[in-house]
Amino acid sequence: MTKLSVLDLAPITQGGSAGEALAHSLELARNAERFGYSRFWLAEHHNMPGIASAATAVVMAHVAGGTKTIRVGAGGVMLPNHAPLIIAEQFGTLAALFPGRIDLGLGRAPGTDQVTMRALRRNLEGGAESFPNEVLELLHYLGPEQPGQQVRAFPGVGSNVPLWILGSSTYGAQLAAMLGLPYAFASHFAPAELESALAIYRERFKPSAFLEKPYVMVGAMVTAAPSDEEAQFLESSMQQAFVNLRSGRAAQLPPPVEGYYENLDPGARGMIGHALACAIVGGPATVKQKLADFLARTGADELIAANQIFDHDKRVRSFGILAEAGGLTAPAA
Repeated sequence: MTKLSVLDLAPITQGGSAGEALAHSLELARNAERFGYSRFWLAEHHNMPGIASAATAVVMAHVAGGTKTIRVGAGGVMLPNHAPLIIAEQFGTLAALFPGRIDLGLGRAPGTDQVTMRALRRNLEGGAESFPNEVLELLHYLGPEQPGQQVRAFPGVGSNVPLWILGSSTYGAQLAAMLGLPYAFASHFAPAELESALAIYRERFKPSAFLEKPYVMVGAMVTAAPSDEEAQFLESSMQQAFVNLRSGRAAQLPPPVEGYYENLDPGARGMIGHALACAIVGGPATVKQKLADFLARTGADELIAANQIFDHDKRVRSFGILAEAGGLTAPAA
């Protein structure tokens, strides 16, 4: 059975607060643990008023401290924003606090705009070319101490926190294959190169001390409800969020609007159709069939699901429906 996991964007809803969003993240994680999900990941974004997980490692500690068994991870940390040593110390600390439960997914995008990148004091000169070296440096800090090693991460050294390479193109696929690391593809918002990236990763994968054979996780936006009609209505919050983001008007997550998609101009509908081509939206039977089709198409070892549902209780319910569709432990009544 394919594993299912959760990607939480810690949405701050319209009229809500970051405190409420973070409390909801913990409650969602507890339910995901109860439903039988394998992982609960949080993402690093900056200067976005609708996302509360900018300080990703801090939010991970909040979630891991309030759960018992589910793996908690970053999906991901945007490594070019940080010195690898700092990330090694942060995740080494998390691993010391929550042994065997911490994952570290790494991305090479900034997770923000150019102005905010400079405010983060990101090294703007290296760009994509420096990312592989930064990953190797991070692996070095998290691995066993080497003779004569002068710079060490305390905590961090010897923790061997599992690293994942994240990507939405073939670049990350090639790097993950070369290093023998698991690979997660961001098909939940950028599905264009999904098939080619997975093929490259599988064809070029080199077994390593971390992984013997390729391991693929794919992302999908999943909006599930008791009926197809309600799921389509709830999805309009996510559609509004995408349109706002792509038009430079990032905002708190808005409530759903009846007929929102139908009233958009063709350009906006095309943008949504492209970005959400892998979205799974519907009632229980529809979700079960679309999930099976997507997993058969990708051959993924794991699917990580995100959603942007305005009402928190209905968001939790959506993950419960997906859990049942994927054959996980049925949620309690």
